[in-house]
Amino acid sequence: MTHVISRRAVLSSGLLVAASGLLTTACNVLPGGDAGRTTITVWLMQGSASDAFIDRFTKEFEAEHGDLRLDVRIQEWTGIGAKVTKALAVKGGGSGVPDVIEVGNTQVPGYADGDGLLELSLESARDLGMDDWLPGLAEPGADNGRQFGIPWYAANRVVIYNTSLFDAAGIKKPPKTRDEWLDMTRRLDSGGTQGIYLAGQDWYTLSGFIWDEGGELAHESAGTWTGALDTDAALRGMAFYGQLQALGDGPKDADEEHPSQADRFAEGDVAQIISVPGAAQRILQKNPSLKNKLGFFPIPGKSAGRAGAVFTGGSDLVIPAHTAHRSGAVAVVEALAGKKWNTDLARTMNYVPNKTTLAAAVAGEPGVAAMAVGAAHGKATPASPLWATVEAADNPIKSYMSRVLMGGDPKTEAKKASREITKRLDDRGE
Repeated sequence: MTHVISRRAVLSSGLLVAASGLLTTACNVLPGGDAGRTTITVWLMQGSASDAFIDRFTKEFEAEHGDLRLDVRIQEWTGIGAKVTKALAVKGGGSGVPDVIEVGNTQVPGYADGDGLLELSLESARDLGMDDWLPGLAEPGADNGRQFGIPWYAANRVVIYNTSLFDAAGIKKPPKTRDEWLDMTRRLDSGGTQGIYLAGQDWYTLSGFIWDEGGELAHESAGTWTGALDTDAALRGMAFYGQLQALGDGPKDADEEHPSQADRFAEGDVAQIISVPGAAQRILQKNPSLKNKLGFFPIPGKSAGRAGAVFTGGSDLVIPAHTAHRSGAVAVVEALAGKKWNTDLARTMNYVPNKTTLAAAVAGEPGVAAMAVGAAHGKATPASPLWATVEAADNPIKSYMSRVLMGGDPKTEAKKASREITKRLDDRGE
């Protein structure tokens, strides 16, 4: 399920690629047995929901809404930013034009910018129980108090550990605090064992440590975004990252996928990695002998009563402002995001449900249960529509981390990276 952590598409206005058949105008009333039904077109992303789930949902929804028919179309993540942008510009509906779209949670600000999405604040407060939503899904879906993205499902990082190495070190239970985590990892980091394999540029993990300290990646004031890696809080987060990273041999100048940390863990001499639980599948494919030797725990926080903050990936549901079928689209969103179908989706796909109050639905799956604990304290990246420019190939946060881990002065390097973030988030191009 790692796709939910890396699915941010760069929303380039210069890459408006039309979907096949997107602009074909047609009446949304079907002949035959569906005569008189209005078709609601739903775009869901590849891998987000199983065929069986979609079939169950469609059958029951149409039975309960005799005036509606669902046309669910699966989309690829590659190039989706341009495709959605094109769809949001279409007025008046037509064959294939979406009425409901699944989007990555951190993509919502880019789509909402320019009035492309329908505001759903009333429905959120009245019908959808927004007070219990996971913050990492809800916050990027809002703009100035108005809700545009409705949380659907989440995934986030946990600690995957080798239980046999923990047993050999005499460690009987996972840590509850950061200090305990450091102490245990030092004990594990001996002989031929790495206490933890943590790459130097895993900026998603760094983000959680910064948030735990009360810091941010960037601050917004009166519509202007400013890089914030040089604040005292953010620097404390980086200092903790450095302590943890030193308790293994992860490369200081690469991220967690180069090389794959799951592949490295599969070699059997790494005690811990920080990843989504889905990485366990790859680990076991590489080394089947680790079956029944993988454990999961939430990233520890500063105190035992609160797990660490995590970057929350996942999806929100949005409705184009120009939809010709507002009430039908709202009905679909309310059903998918409601307790029954959200719980069904979470159990089917091993996701974290959209509300903290639904965490019990995945309690039987250890990796997902650990995710749910962290998701309650999850956050998303800054809600600037230009944030994707920070995550480009030359991500300044990654290079900042490497420079610090290689001996650079943290304050100096943080100021340099913050200036670059500020520059990239300046919508005037300055």
